Amino acid sequence: MEIVDKEKTVGKMVAEDYRKADVFKRHGIDFCCGGGIPLAQACEDKNADLTTVQAELDEIDNRQAPPEEDFESWELDMLIDHIVGVHHVYIKKSNPTIQEFVNRVKMVHGDYKPNVSEISDRFDTLAEELSMHMHKEEIILFPYIKQMVEAKKNGTRISAPFGTVQNPINMMLAEHDNAGNELELLQKLTEDYTPPKGACATHKVSYGHLKEYADDLMRHIHLENNILFPKALELEKELLK
Repeated sequence: MEIVDKEKTVGKMVAEDYRKADVFKRHGIDFCCGGGIPLAQACEDKNADLTTVQAELDEIDNRQAPPEEDFESWELDMLIDHIVGVHHVYIKKSNPTIQEFVNRVKMVHGDYKPNVSEISDRFDTLAEELSMHMHKEEIILFPYIKQMVEAKKNGTRISAPFGTVQNPINMMLAEHDNAGNELELLQKLTEDYTPPKGACATHKVSYGHLKEYADDLMRHIHLENNILFPKALELEKELLK
């Protein structure tokens, strides 16, 4: 079996076909925050068998992807509306619900199960940080990217109030890394979102919510890190020529 492009990054593979995210999840390979490395290196870092992973990716290539998942071809303003309308809305709605569940588990079991206290505290921190993060995107970065899209359509010039779009993107990337680290810690603390034996219903539901939240956030970060941000940088370069 031969890898067609040995230099193509994991993030780029998922950007071209998000179905491949499931393959990387199964093998513990980070495709969003840590997606900027080639497949061979990603497999080596996670002790995953390269031949097996490549075979699973090839199987997906042989199946036609649904057109609605072709985010790589979307206009940037449309992609932003999707990110805000789907993923930002999801986080804003889910934060208070999950906080209620994990805090309730902490109150009941925290005295003799220290990990549930840490899970609750870490999720509270993550929820607060993501709320501030999304606010900055919605009032600073995303409007400017939309302005660039309009400038290209209308043939007009544009100047960034922050020098270059690279500056806010760098900040968002750093915050994505922090969120990714928190997700990894939550996954370890929950033993891959597996409720302990004899867990009460609230405990089980809290882990289910956390897993759904993590899956959505990984897709959310992937869309920005691997598609939106690189295309925004390219668009700015084009407009400044």
